[in-house]
Amino acid sequence: MTHLSNAAHYDALIVGARCAGAATAMLLARAGAKVLVVDRDPAGSDTMSTHALMRGAVEQLDRWGLLDRLIVAGTPRVGWTTFHYGPESYPVEIRPSGGIDGLIAPRRSLLDGELVTAARAAGAEVRHRTSLVGLVHDATGRVRGARLSPARGSEYEITADLVIGADGRRSTLARHVKARTLIETPNRSGCVYAYFDGIRDRGYQWFYDTRATAGAIPTNAGLHCVFAAVPDGVFRAARRGVDPKALLLTLAGKANAELARELAEAKMRERPILFSGANGHLRQSHGPGWALVGDAGYFKDPVSAHGISDALRDAEILSREVLGAEPDALATYQATRDALSHDLFRTTDRMASYDWSLRGMQRLHMQLKDAMKAELTWMREYFEPVATAA
Repeated sequence: MTHLSNAAHYDALIVGARCAGAATAMLLARAGAKVLVVDRDPAGSDTMSTHALMRGAVEQLDRWGLLDRLIVAGTPRVGWTTFHYGPESYPVEIRPSGGIDGLIAPRRSLLDGELVTAARAAGAEVRHRTSLVGLVHDATGRVRGARLSPARGSEYEITADLVIGADGRRSTLARHVKARTLIETPNRSGCVYAYFDGIRDRGYQWFYDTRATAGAIPTNAGLHCVFAAVPDGVFRAARRGVDPKALLLTLAGKANAELARELAEAKMRERPILFSGANGHLRQSHGPGWALVGDAGYFKDPVSAHGISDALRDAEILSREVLGAEPDALATYQATRDALSHDLFRTTDRMASYDWSLRGMQRLHMQLKDAMKAELTWMREYFEPVATAA
């Protein structure tokens, strides 16, 4: 990347300071790039999530020097994951591998905040409560910067060699550059999420029954993130006129009666969050002077709980390709992301169809396991160790 002296010029402008954007900013800044990150939300805000990280993501955080910080902040280690198919349960031990001895599921305010802190420590500039309102183009049509609007004050322009959209599935940048949707999946879940105190810690718990799924994931402050999901049409009908907690208990009961009884006796610490579902998409994620990462370019139904792990994976692929400065770096990034995502994307969509028997769901999980194993093998070979912040 070329460094210019103009204070309003950056090597990279990243729109979105959640896990995908903050991780990309940190990695680029650690390599010496001049980076500006903007996010419309205030610093330290939370966002809807199942929180669960898969092994590849935990290994990344460890390499980046952030895993211990998350553990010290009270994120519990997860040593077991159990799959419940109707009355049958299958516990699986998370054995030490790749330098880690367990998984984690940090609150997003903590995970995103640590990534932002690491990006700042590496030299990135971060501006919260700042929105993208337009793009700056040169005479050829290439994106050369953006118009930004702070919560207080006037709009202003900055220029950048690359503008990266990490601003979620309804990405403003994707809309401005008219990024094409390459694949859109037909199925989607409606979900309700809440945090409970008083649930026994048994690691990641995943529950499945006819046309219903649920999960209980241990996270910070002794709480569990609990979600329940059904087909979006069923969800929209079930939520009408129903108290959100009652809705959660009802939908959790469809997935597992024992879970619903445990929730009824536990204490709900935060008001439930409702998500009516969204179709998965794989978007064109690069063009002249721009790129998309995280949900902005690739979103799938939350039923497989793989979104954060994919976001961190793709942040590292994008940053390494950009830093390599090859002529087709952005095209290589998208091709790599698409190849790694194909099986995860398709299997998740089949899970979100709810058109499966319990044995069928077990087969889908075996397919998901095979895809995750191949992904992890690739990541370990591709991601060489990187220097961590002091």
